[in-house]
Amino acid sequence: MTTLPKQDVDGHDTSFVYVHREPGPLRRAAPWVVLGLIVAALIALIYYLGRDMAGRPASFTIYKVTGGWLYFLGFLVVASGVLALTSLIGQRVGIQRTGKKIKYSAVLGVQLTHLFLILVVLIAIYPLFYVVLAAFDPKNSLYAFPNFDAPTIIQRSGLLPSFSGLSTENFAKLFDGVQIPAWELVLAVLAGAAIAVLIFTAAVRRIRHAEEGTTTPTQLWAGRVLVAALVILVIFIGPAQFTGAGTESKFVLSVRNTLLVSGLTGALAILLSTTAGYAMARLRFPGRFQTLLFFIFVQMFPVFLGLVAVYALMYGLGLLNSFTGLILAYSGGAIAFNTWIFKGYVESLPISLEEAAMVDGATRWGAFTRVVLPLSGSMLVFIFLNQFIGTYAEFILANVLLTGVEQWTIGVLLKNFTSGQFNTKWGIFAAAATLGSLPIVALFYGFQGYFVGGTTAGGVKE
Repeated sequence: MTTLPKQDVDGHDTSFVYVHREPGPLRRAAPWVVLGLIVAALIALIYYLGRDMAGRPASFTIYKVTGGWLYFLGFLVVASGVLALTSLIGQRVGIQRTGKKIKYSAVLGVQLTHLFLILVVLIAIYPLFYVVLAAFDPKNSLYAFPNFDAPTIIQRSGLLPSFSGLSTENFAKLFDGVQIPAWELVLAVLAGAAIAVLIFTAAVRRIRHAEEGTTTPTQLWAGRVLVAALVILVIFIGPAQFTGAGTESKFVLSVRNTLLVSGLTGALAILLSTTAGYAMARLRFPGRFQTLLFFIFVQMFPVFLGLVAVYALMYGLGLLNSFTGLILAYSGGAIAFNTWIFKGYVESLPISLEEAAMVDGATRWGAFTRVVLPLSGSMLVFIFLNQFIGTYAEFILANVLLTGVEQWTIGVLLKNFTSGQFNTKWGIFAAAATLGSLPIVALFYGFQGYFVGGTTAGGVKE
């Protein structure tokens, strides 16, 4: 596109007239050349991967199926051809309805992008699908699914197993010998109903595009029922209720231990991070800036660098193989990140609210407890859930500090199922992983608005 000056009768420039020039043939052909090179590179990659795996034993892979990579490449070609046809139809219909010029390449590019994203999502979700299927495999083997004599390419490659031999035997072993009184069963049902209500209301609010970080009375009462039921269950469930012979029968106990550790760690995270974050945001004292820099500095180092020091400290305090030692270790690591988050949130609140409270006679602590904390409800929930979920999934510290099977958390128990060289219980591992992830999935789905709202409020000062 070039510009030509427009002159008046005296020869002065008055405006510019834009003259559009069509791109040359090389420029028009460049995207197609790039697309051809990408396709050729993909074909070469699939070919060489298939040739490299030709001499290896049969396993879970489409490359081991005769002509498997050709099936995959054919799928991509057919899918691209269908998208090319639908893009052409969509372009024609769009031009007729809007009367505007619509480029075919733009429509096709969007469709191919969607195809790529769908494949990425399927690749990301498929391992979860595979684990769930493995949970129903009574053979306790992750390699029993591929059937190279099956009629379809999907079953021959192991992408879709045969459902004829699947059962719930692995799930039954997780509850073998568990003795649950009637009142605990009632509380468990109430907790499940509360989680279902939270998930349902969260889905409805998302459909209605409700404001993030706010709660309805239904959500508030469901959350209270859930918290009360879980607290009672976690406190009163004990090791004596689990009489099964194998370690898999301690699954419910390990979930209880994990909920206990994660819940107390989340409560301590609120206590420590709110007080420290408020002090960093509102008070000015020597070493404040250096402390904040230290909090950032310690985030650079992974947890396992301090394992020796943590182990020696807990040994010296006599807290090995105890929930107290594990909770203290988790709480120390929760201070830095949560303090920065709460500091950013407090700085977004008007300081005039606290000044008005102190003019009326409130102390600094009174302004914090009566003004700042009531305005920080969503942030407190965010801090608790963020620490709860992080602790629930942690394995390294728990594996080092906990040695007794009655003290194990869910991560340590899962590791025990795969520790045997010739007796790996993959099916039971998958069943326990599936059931053990349900509390986190439910909590995250029901309260994910607090994650979005809390991260935004803690990271952006208005």
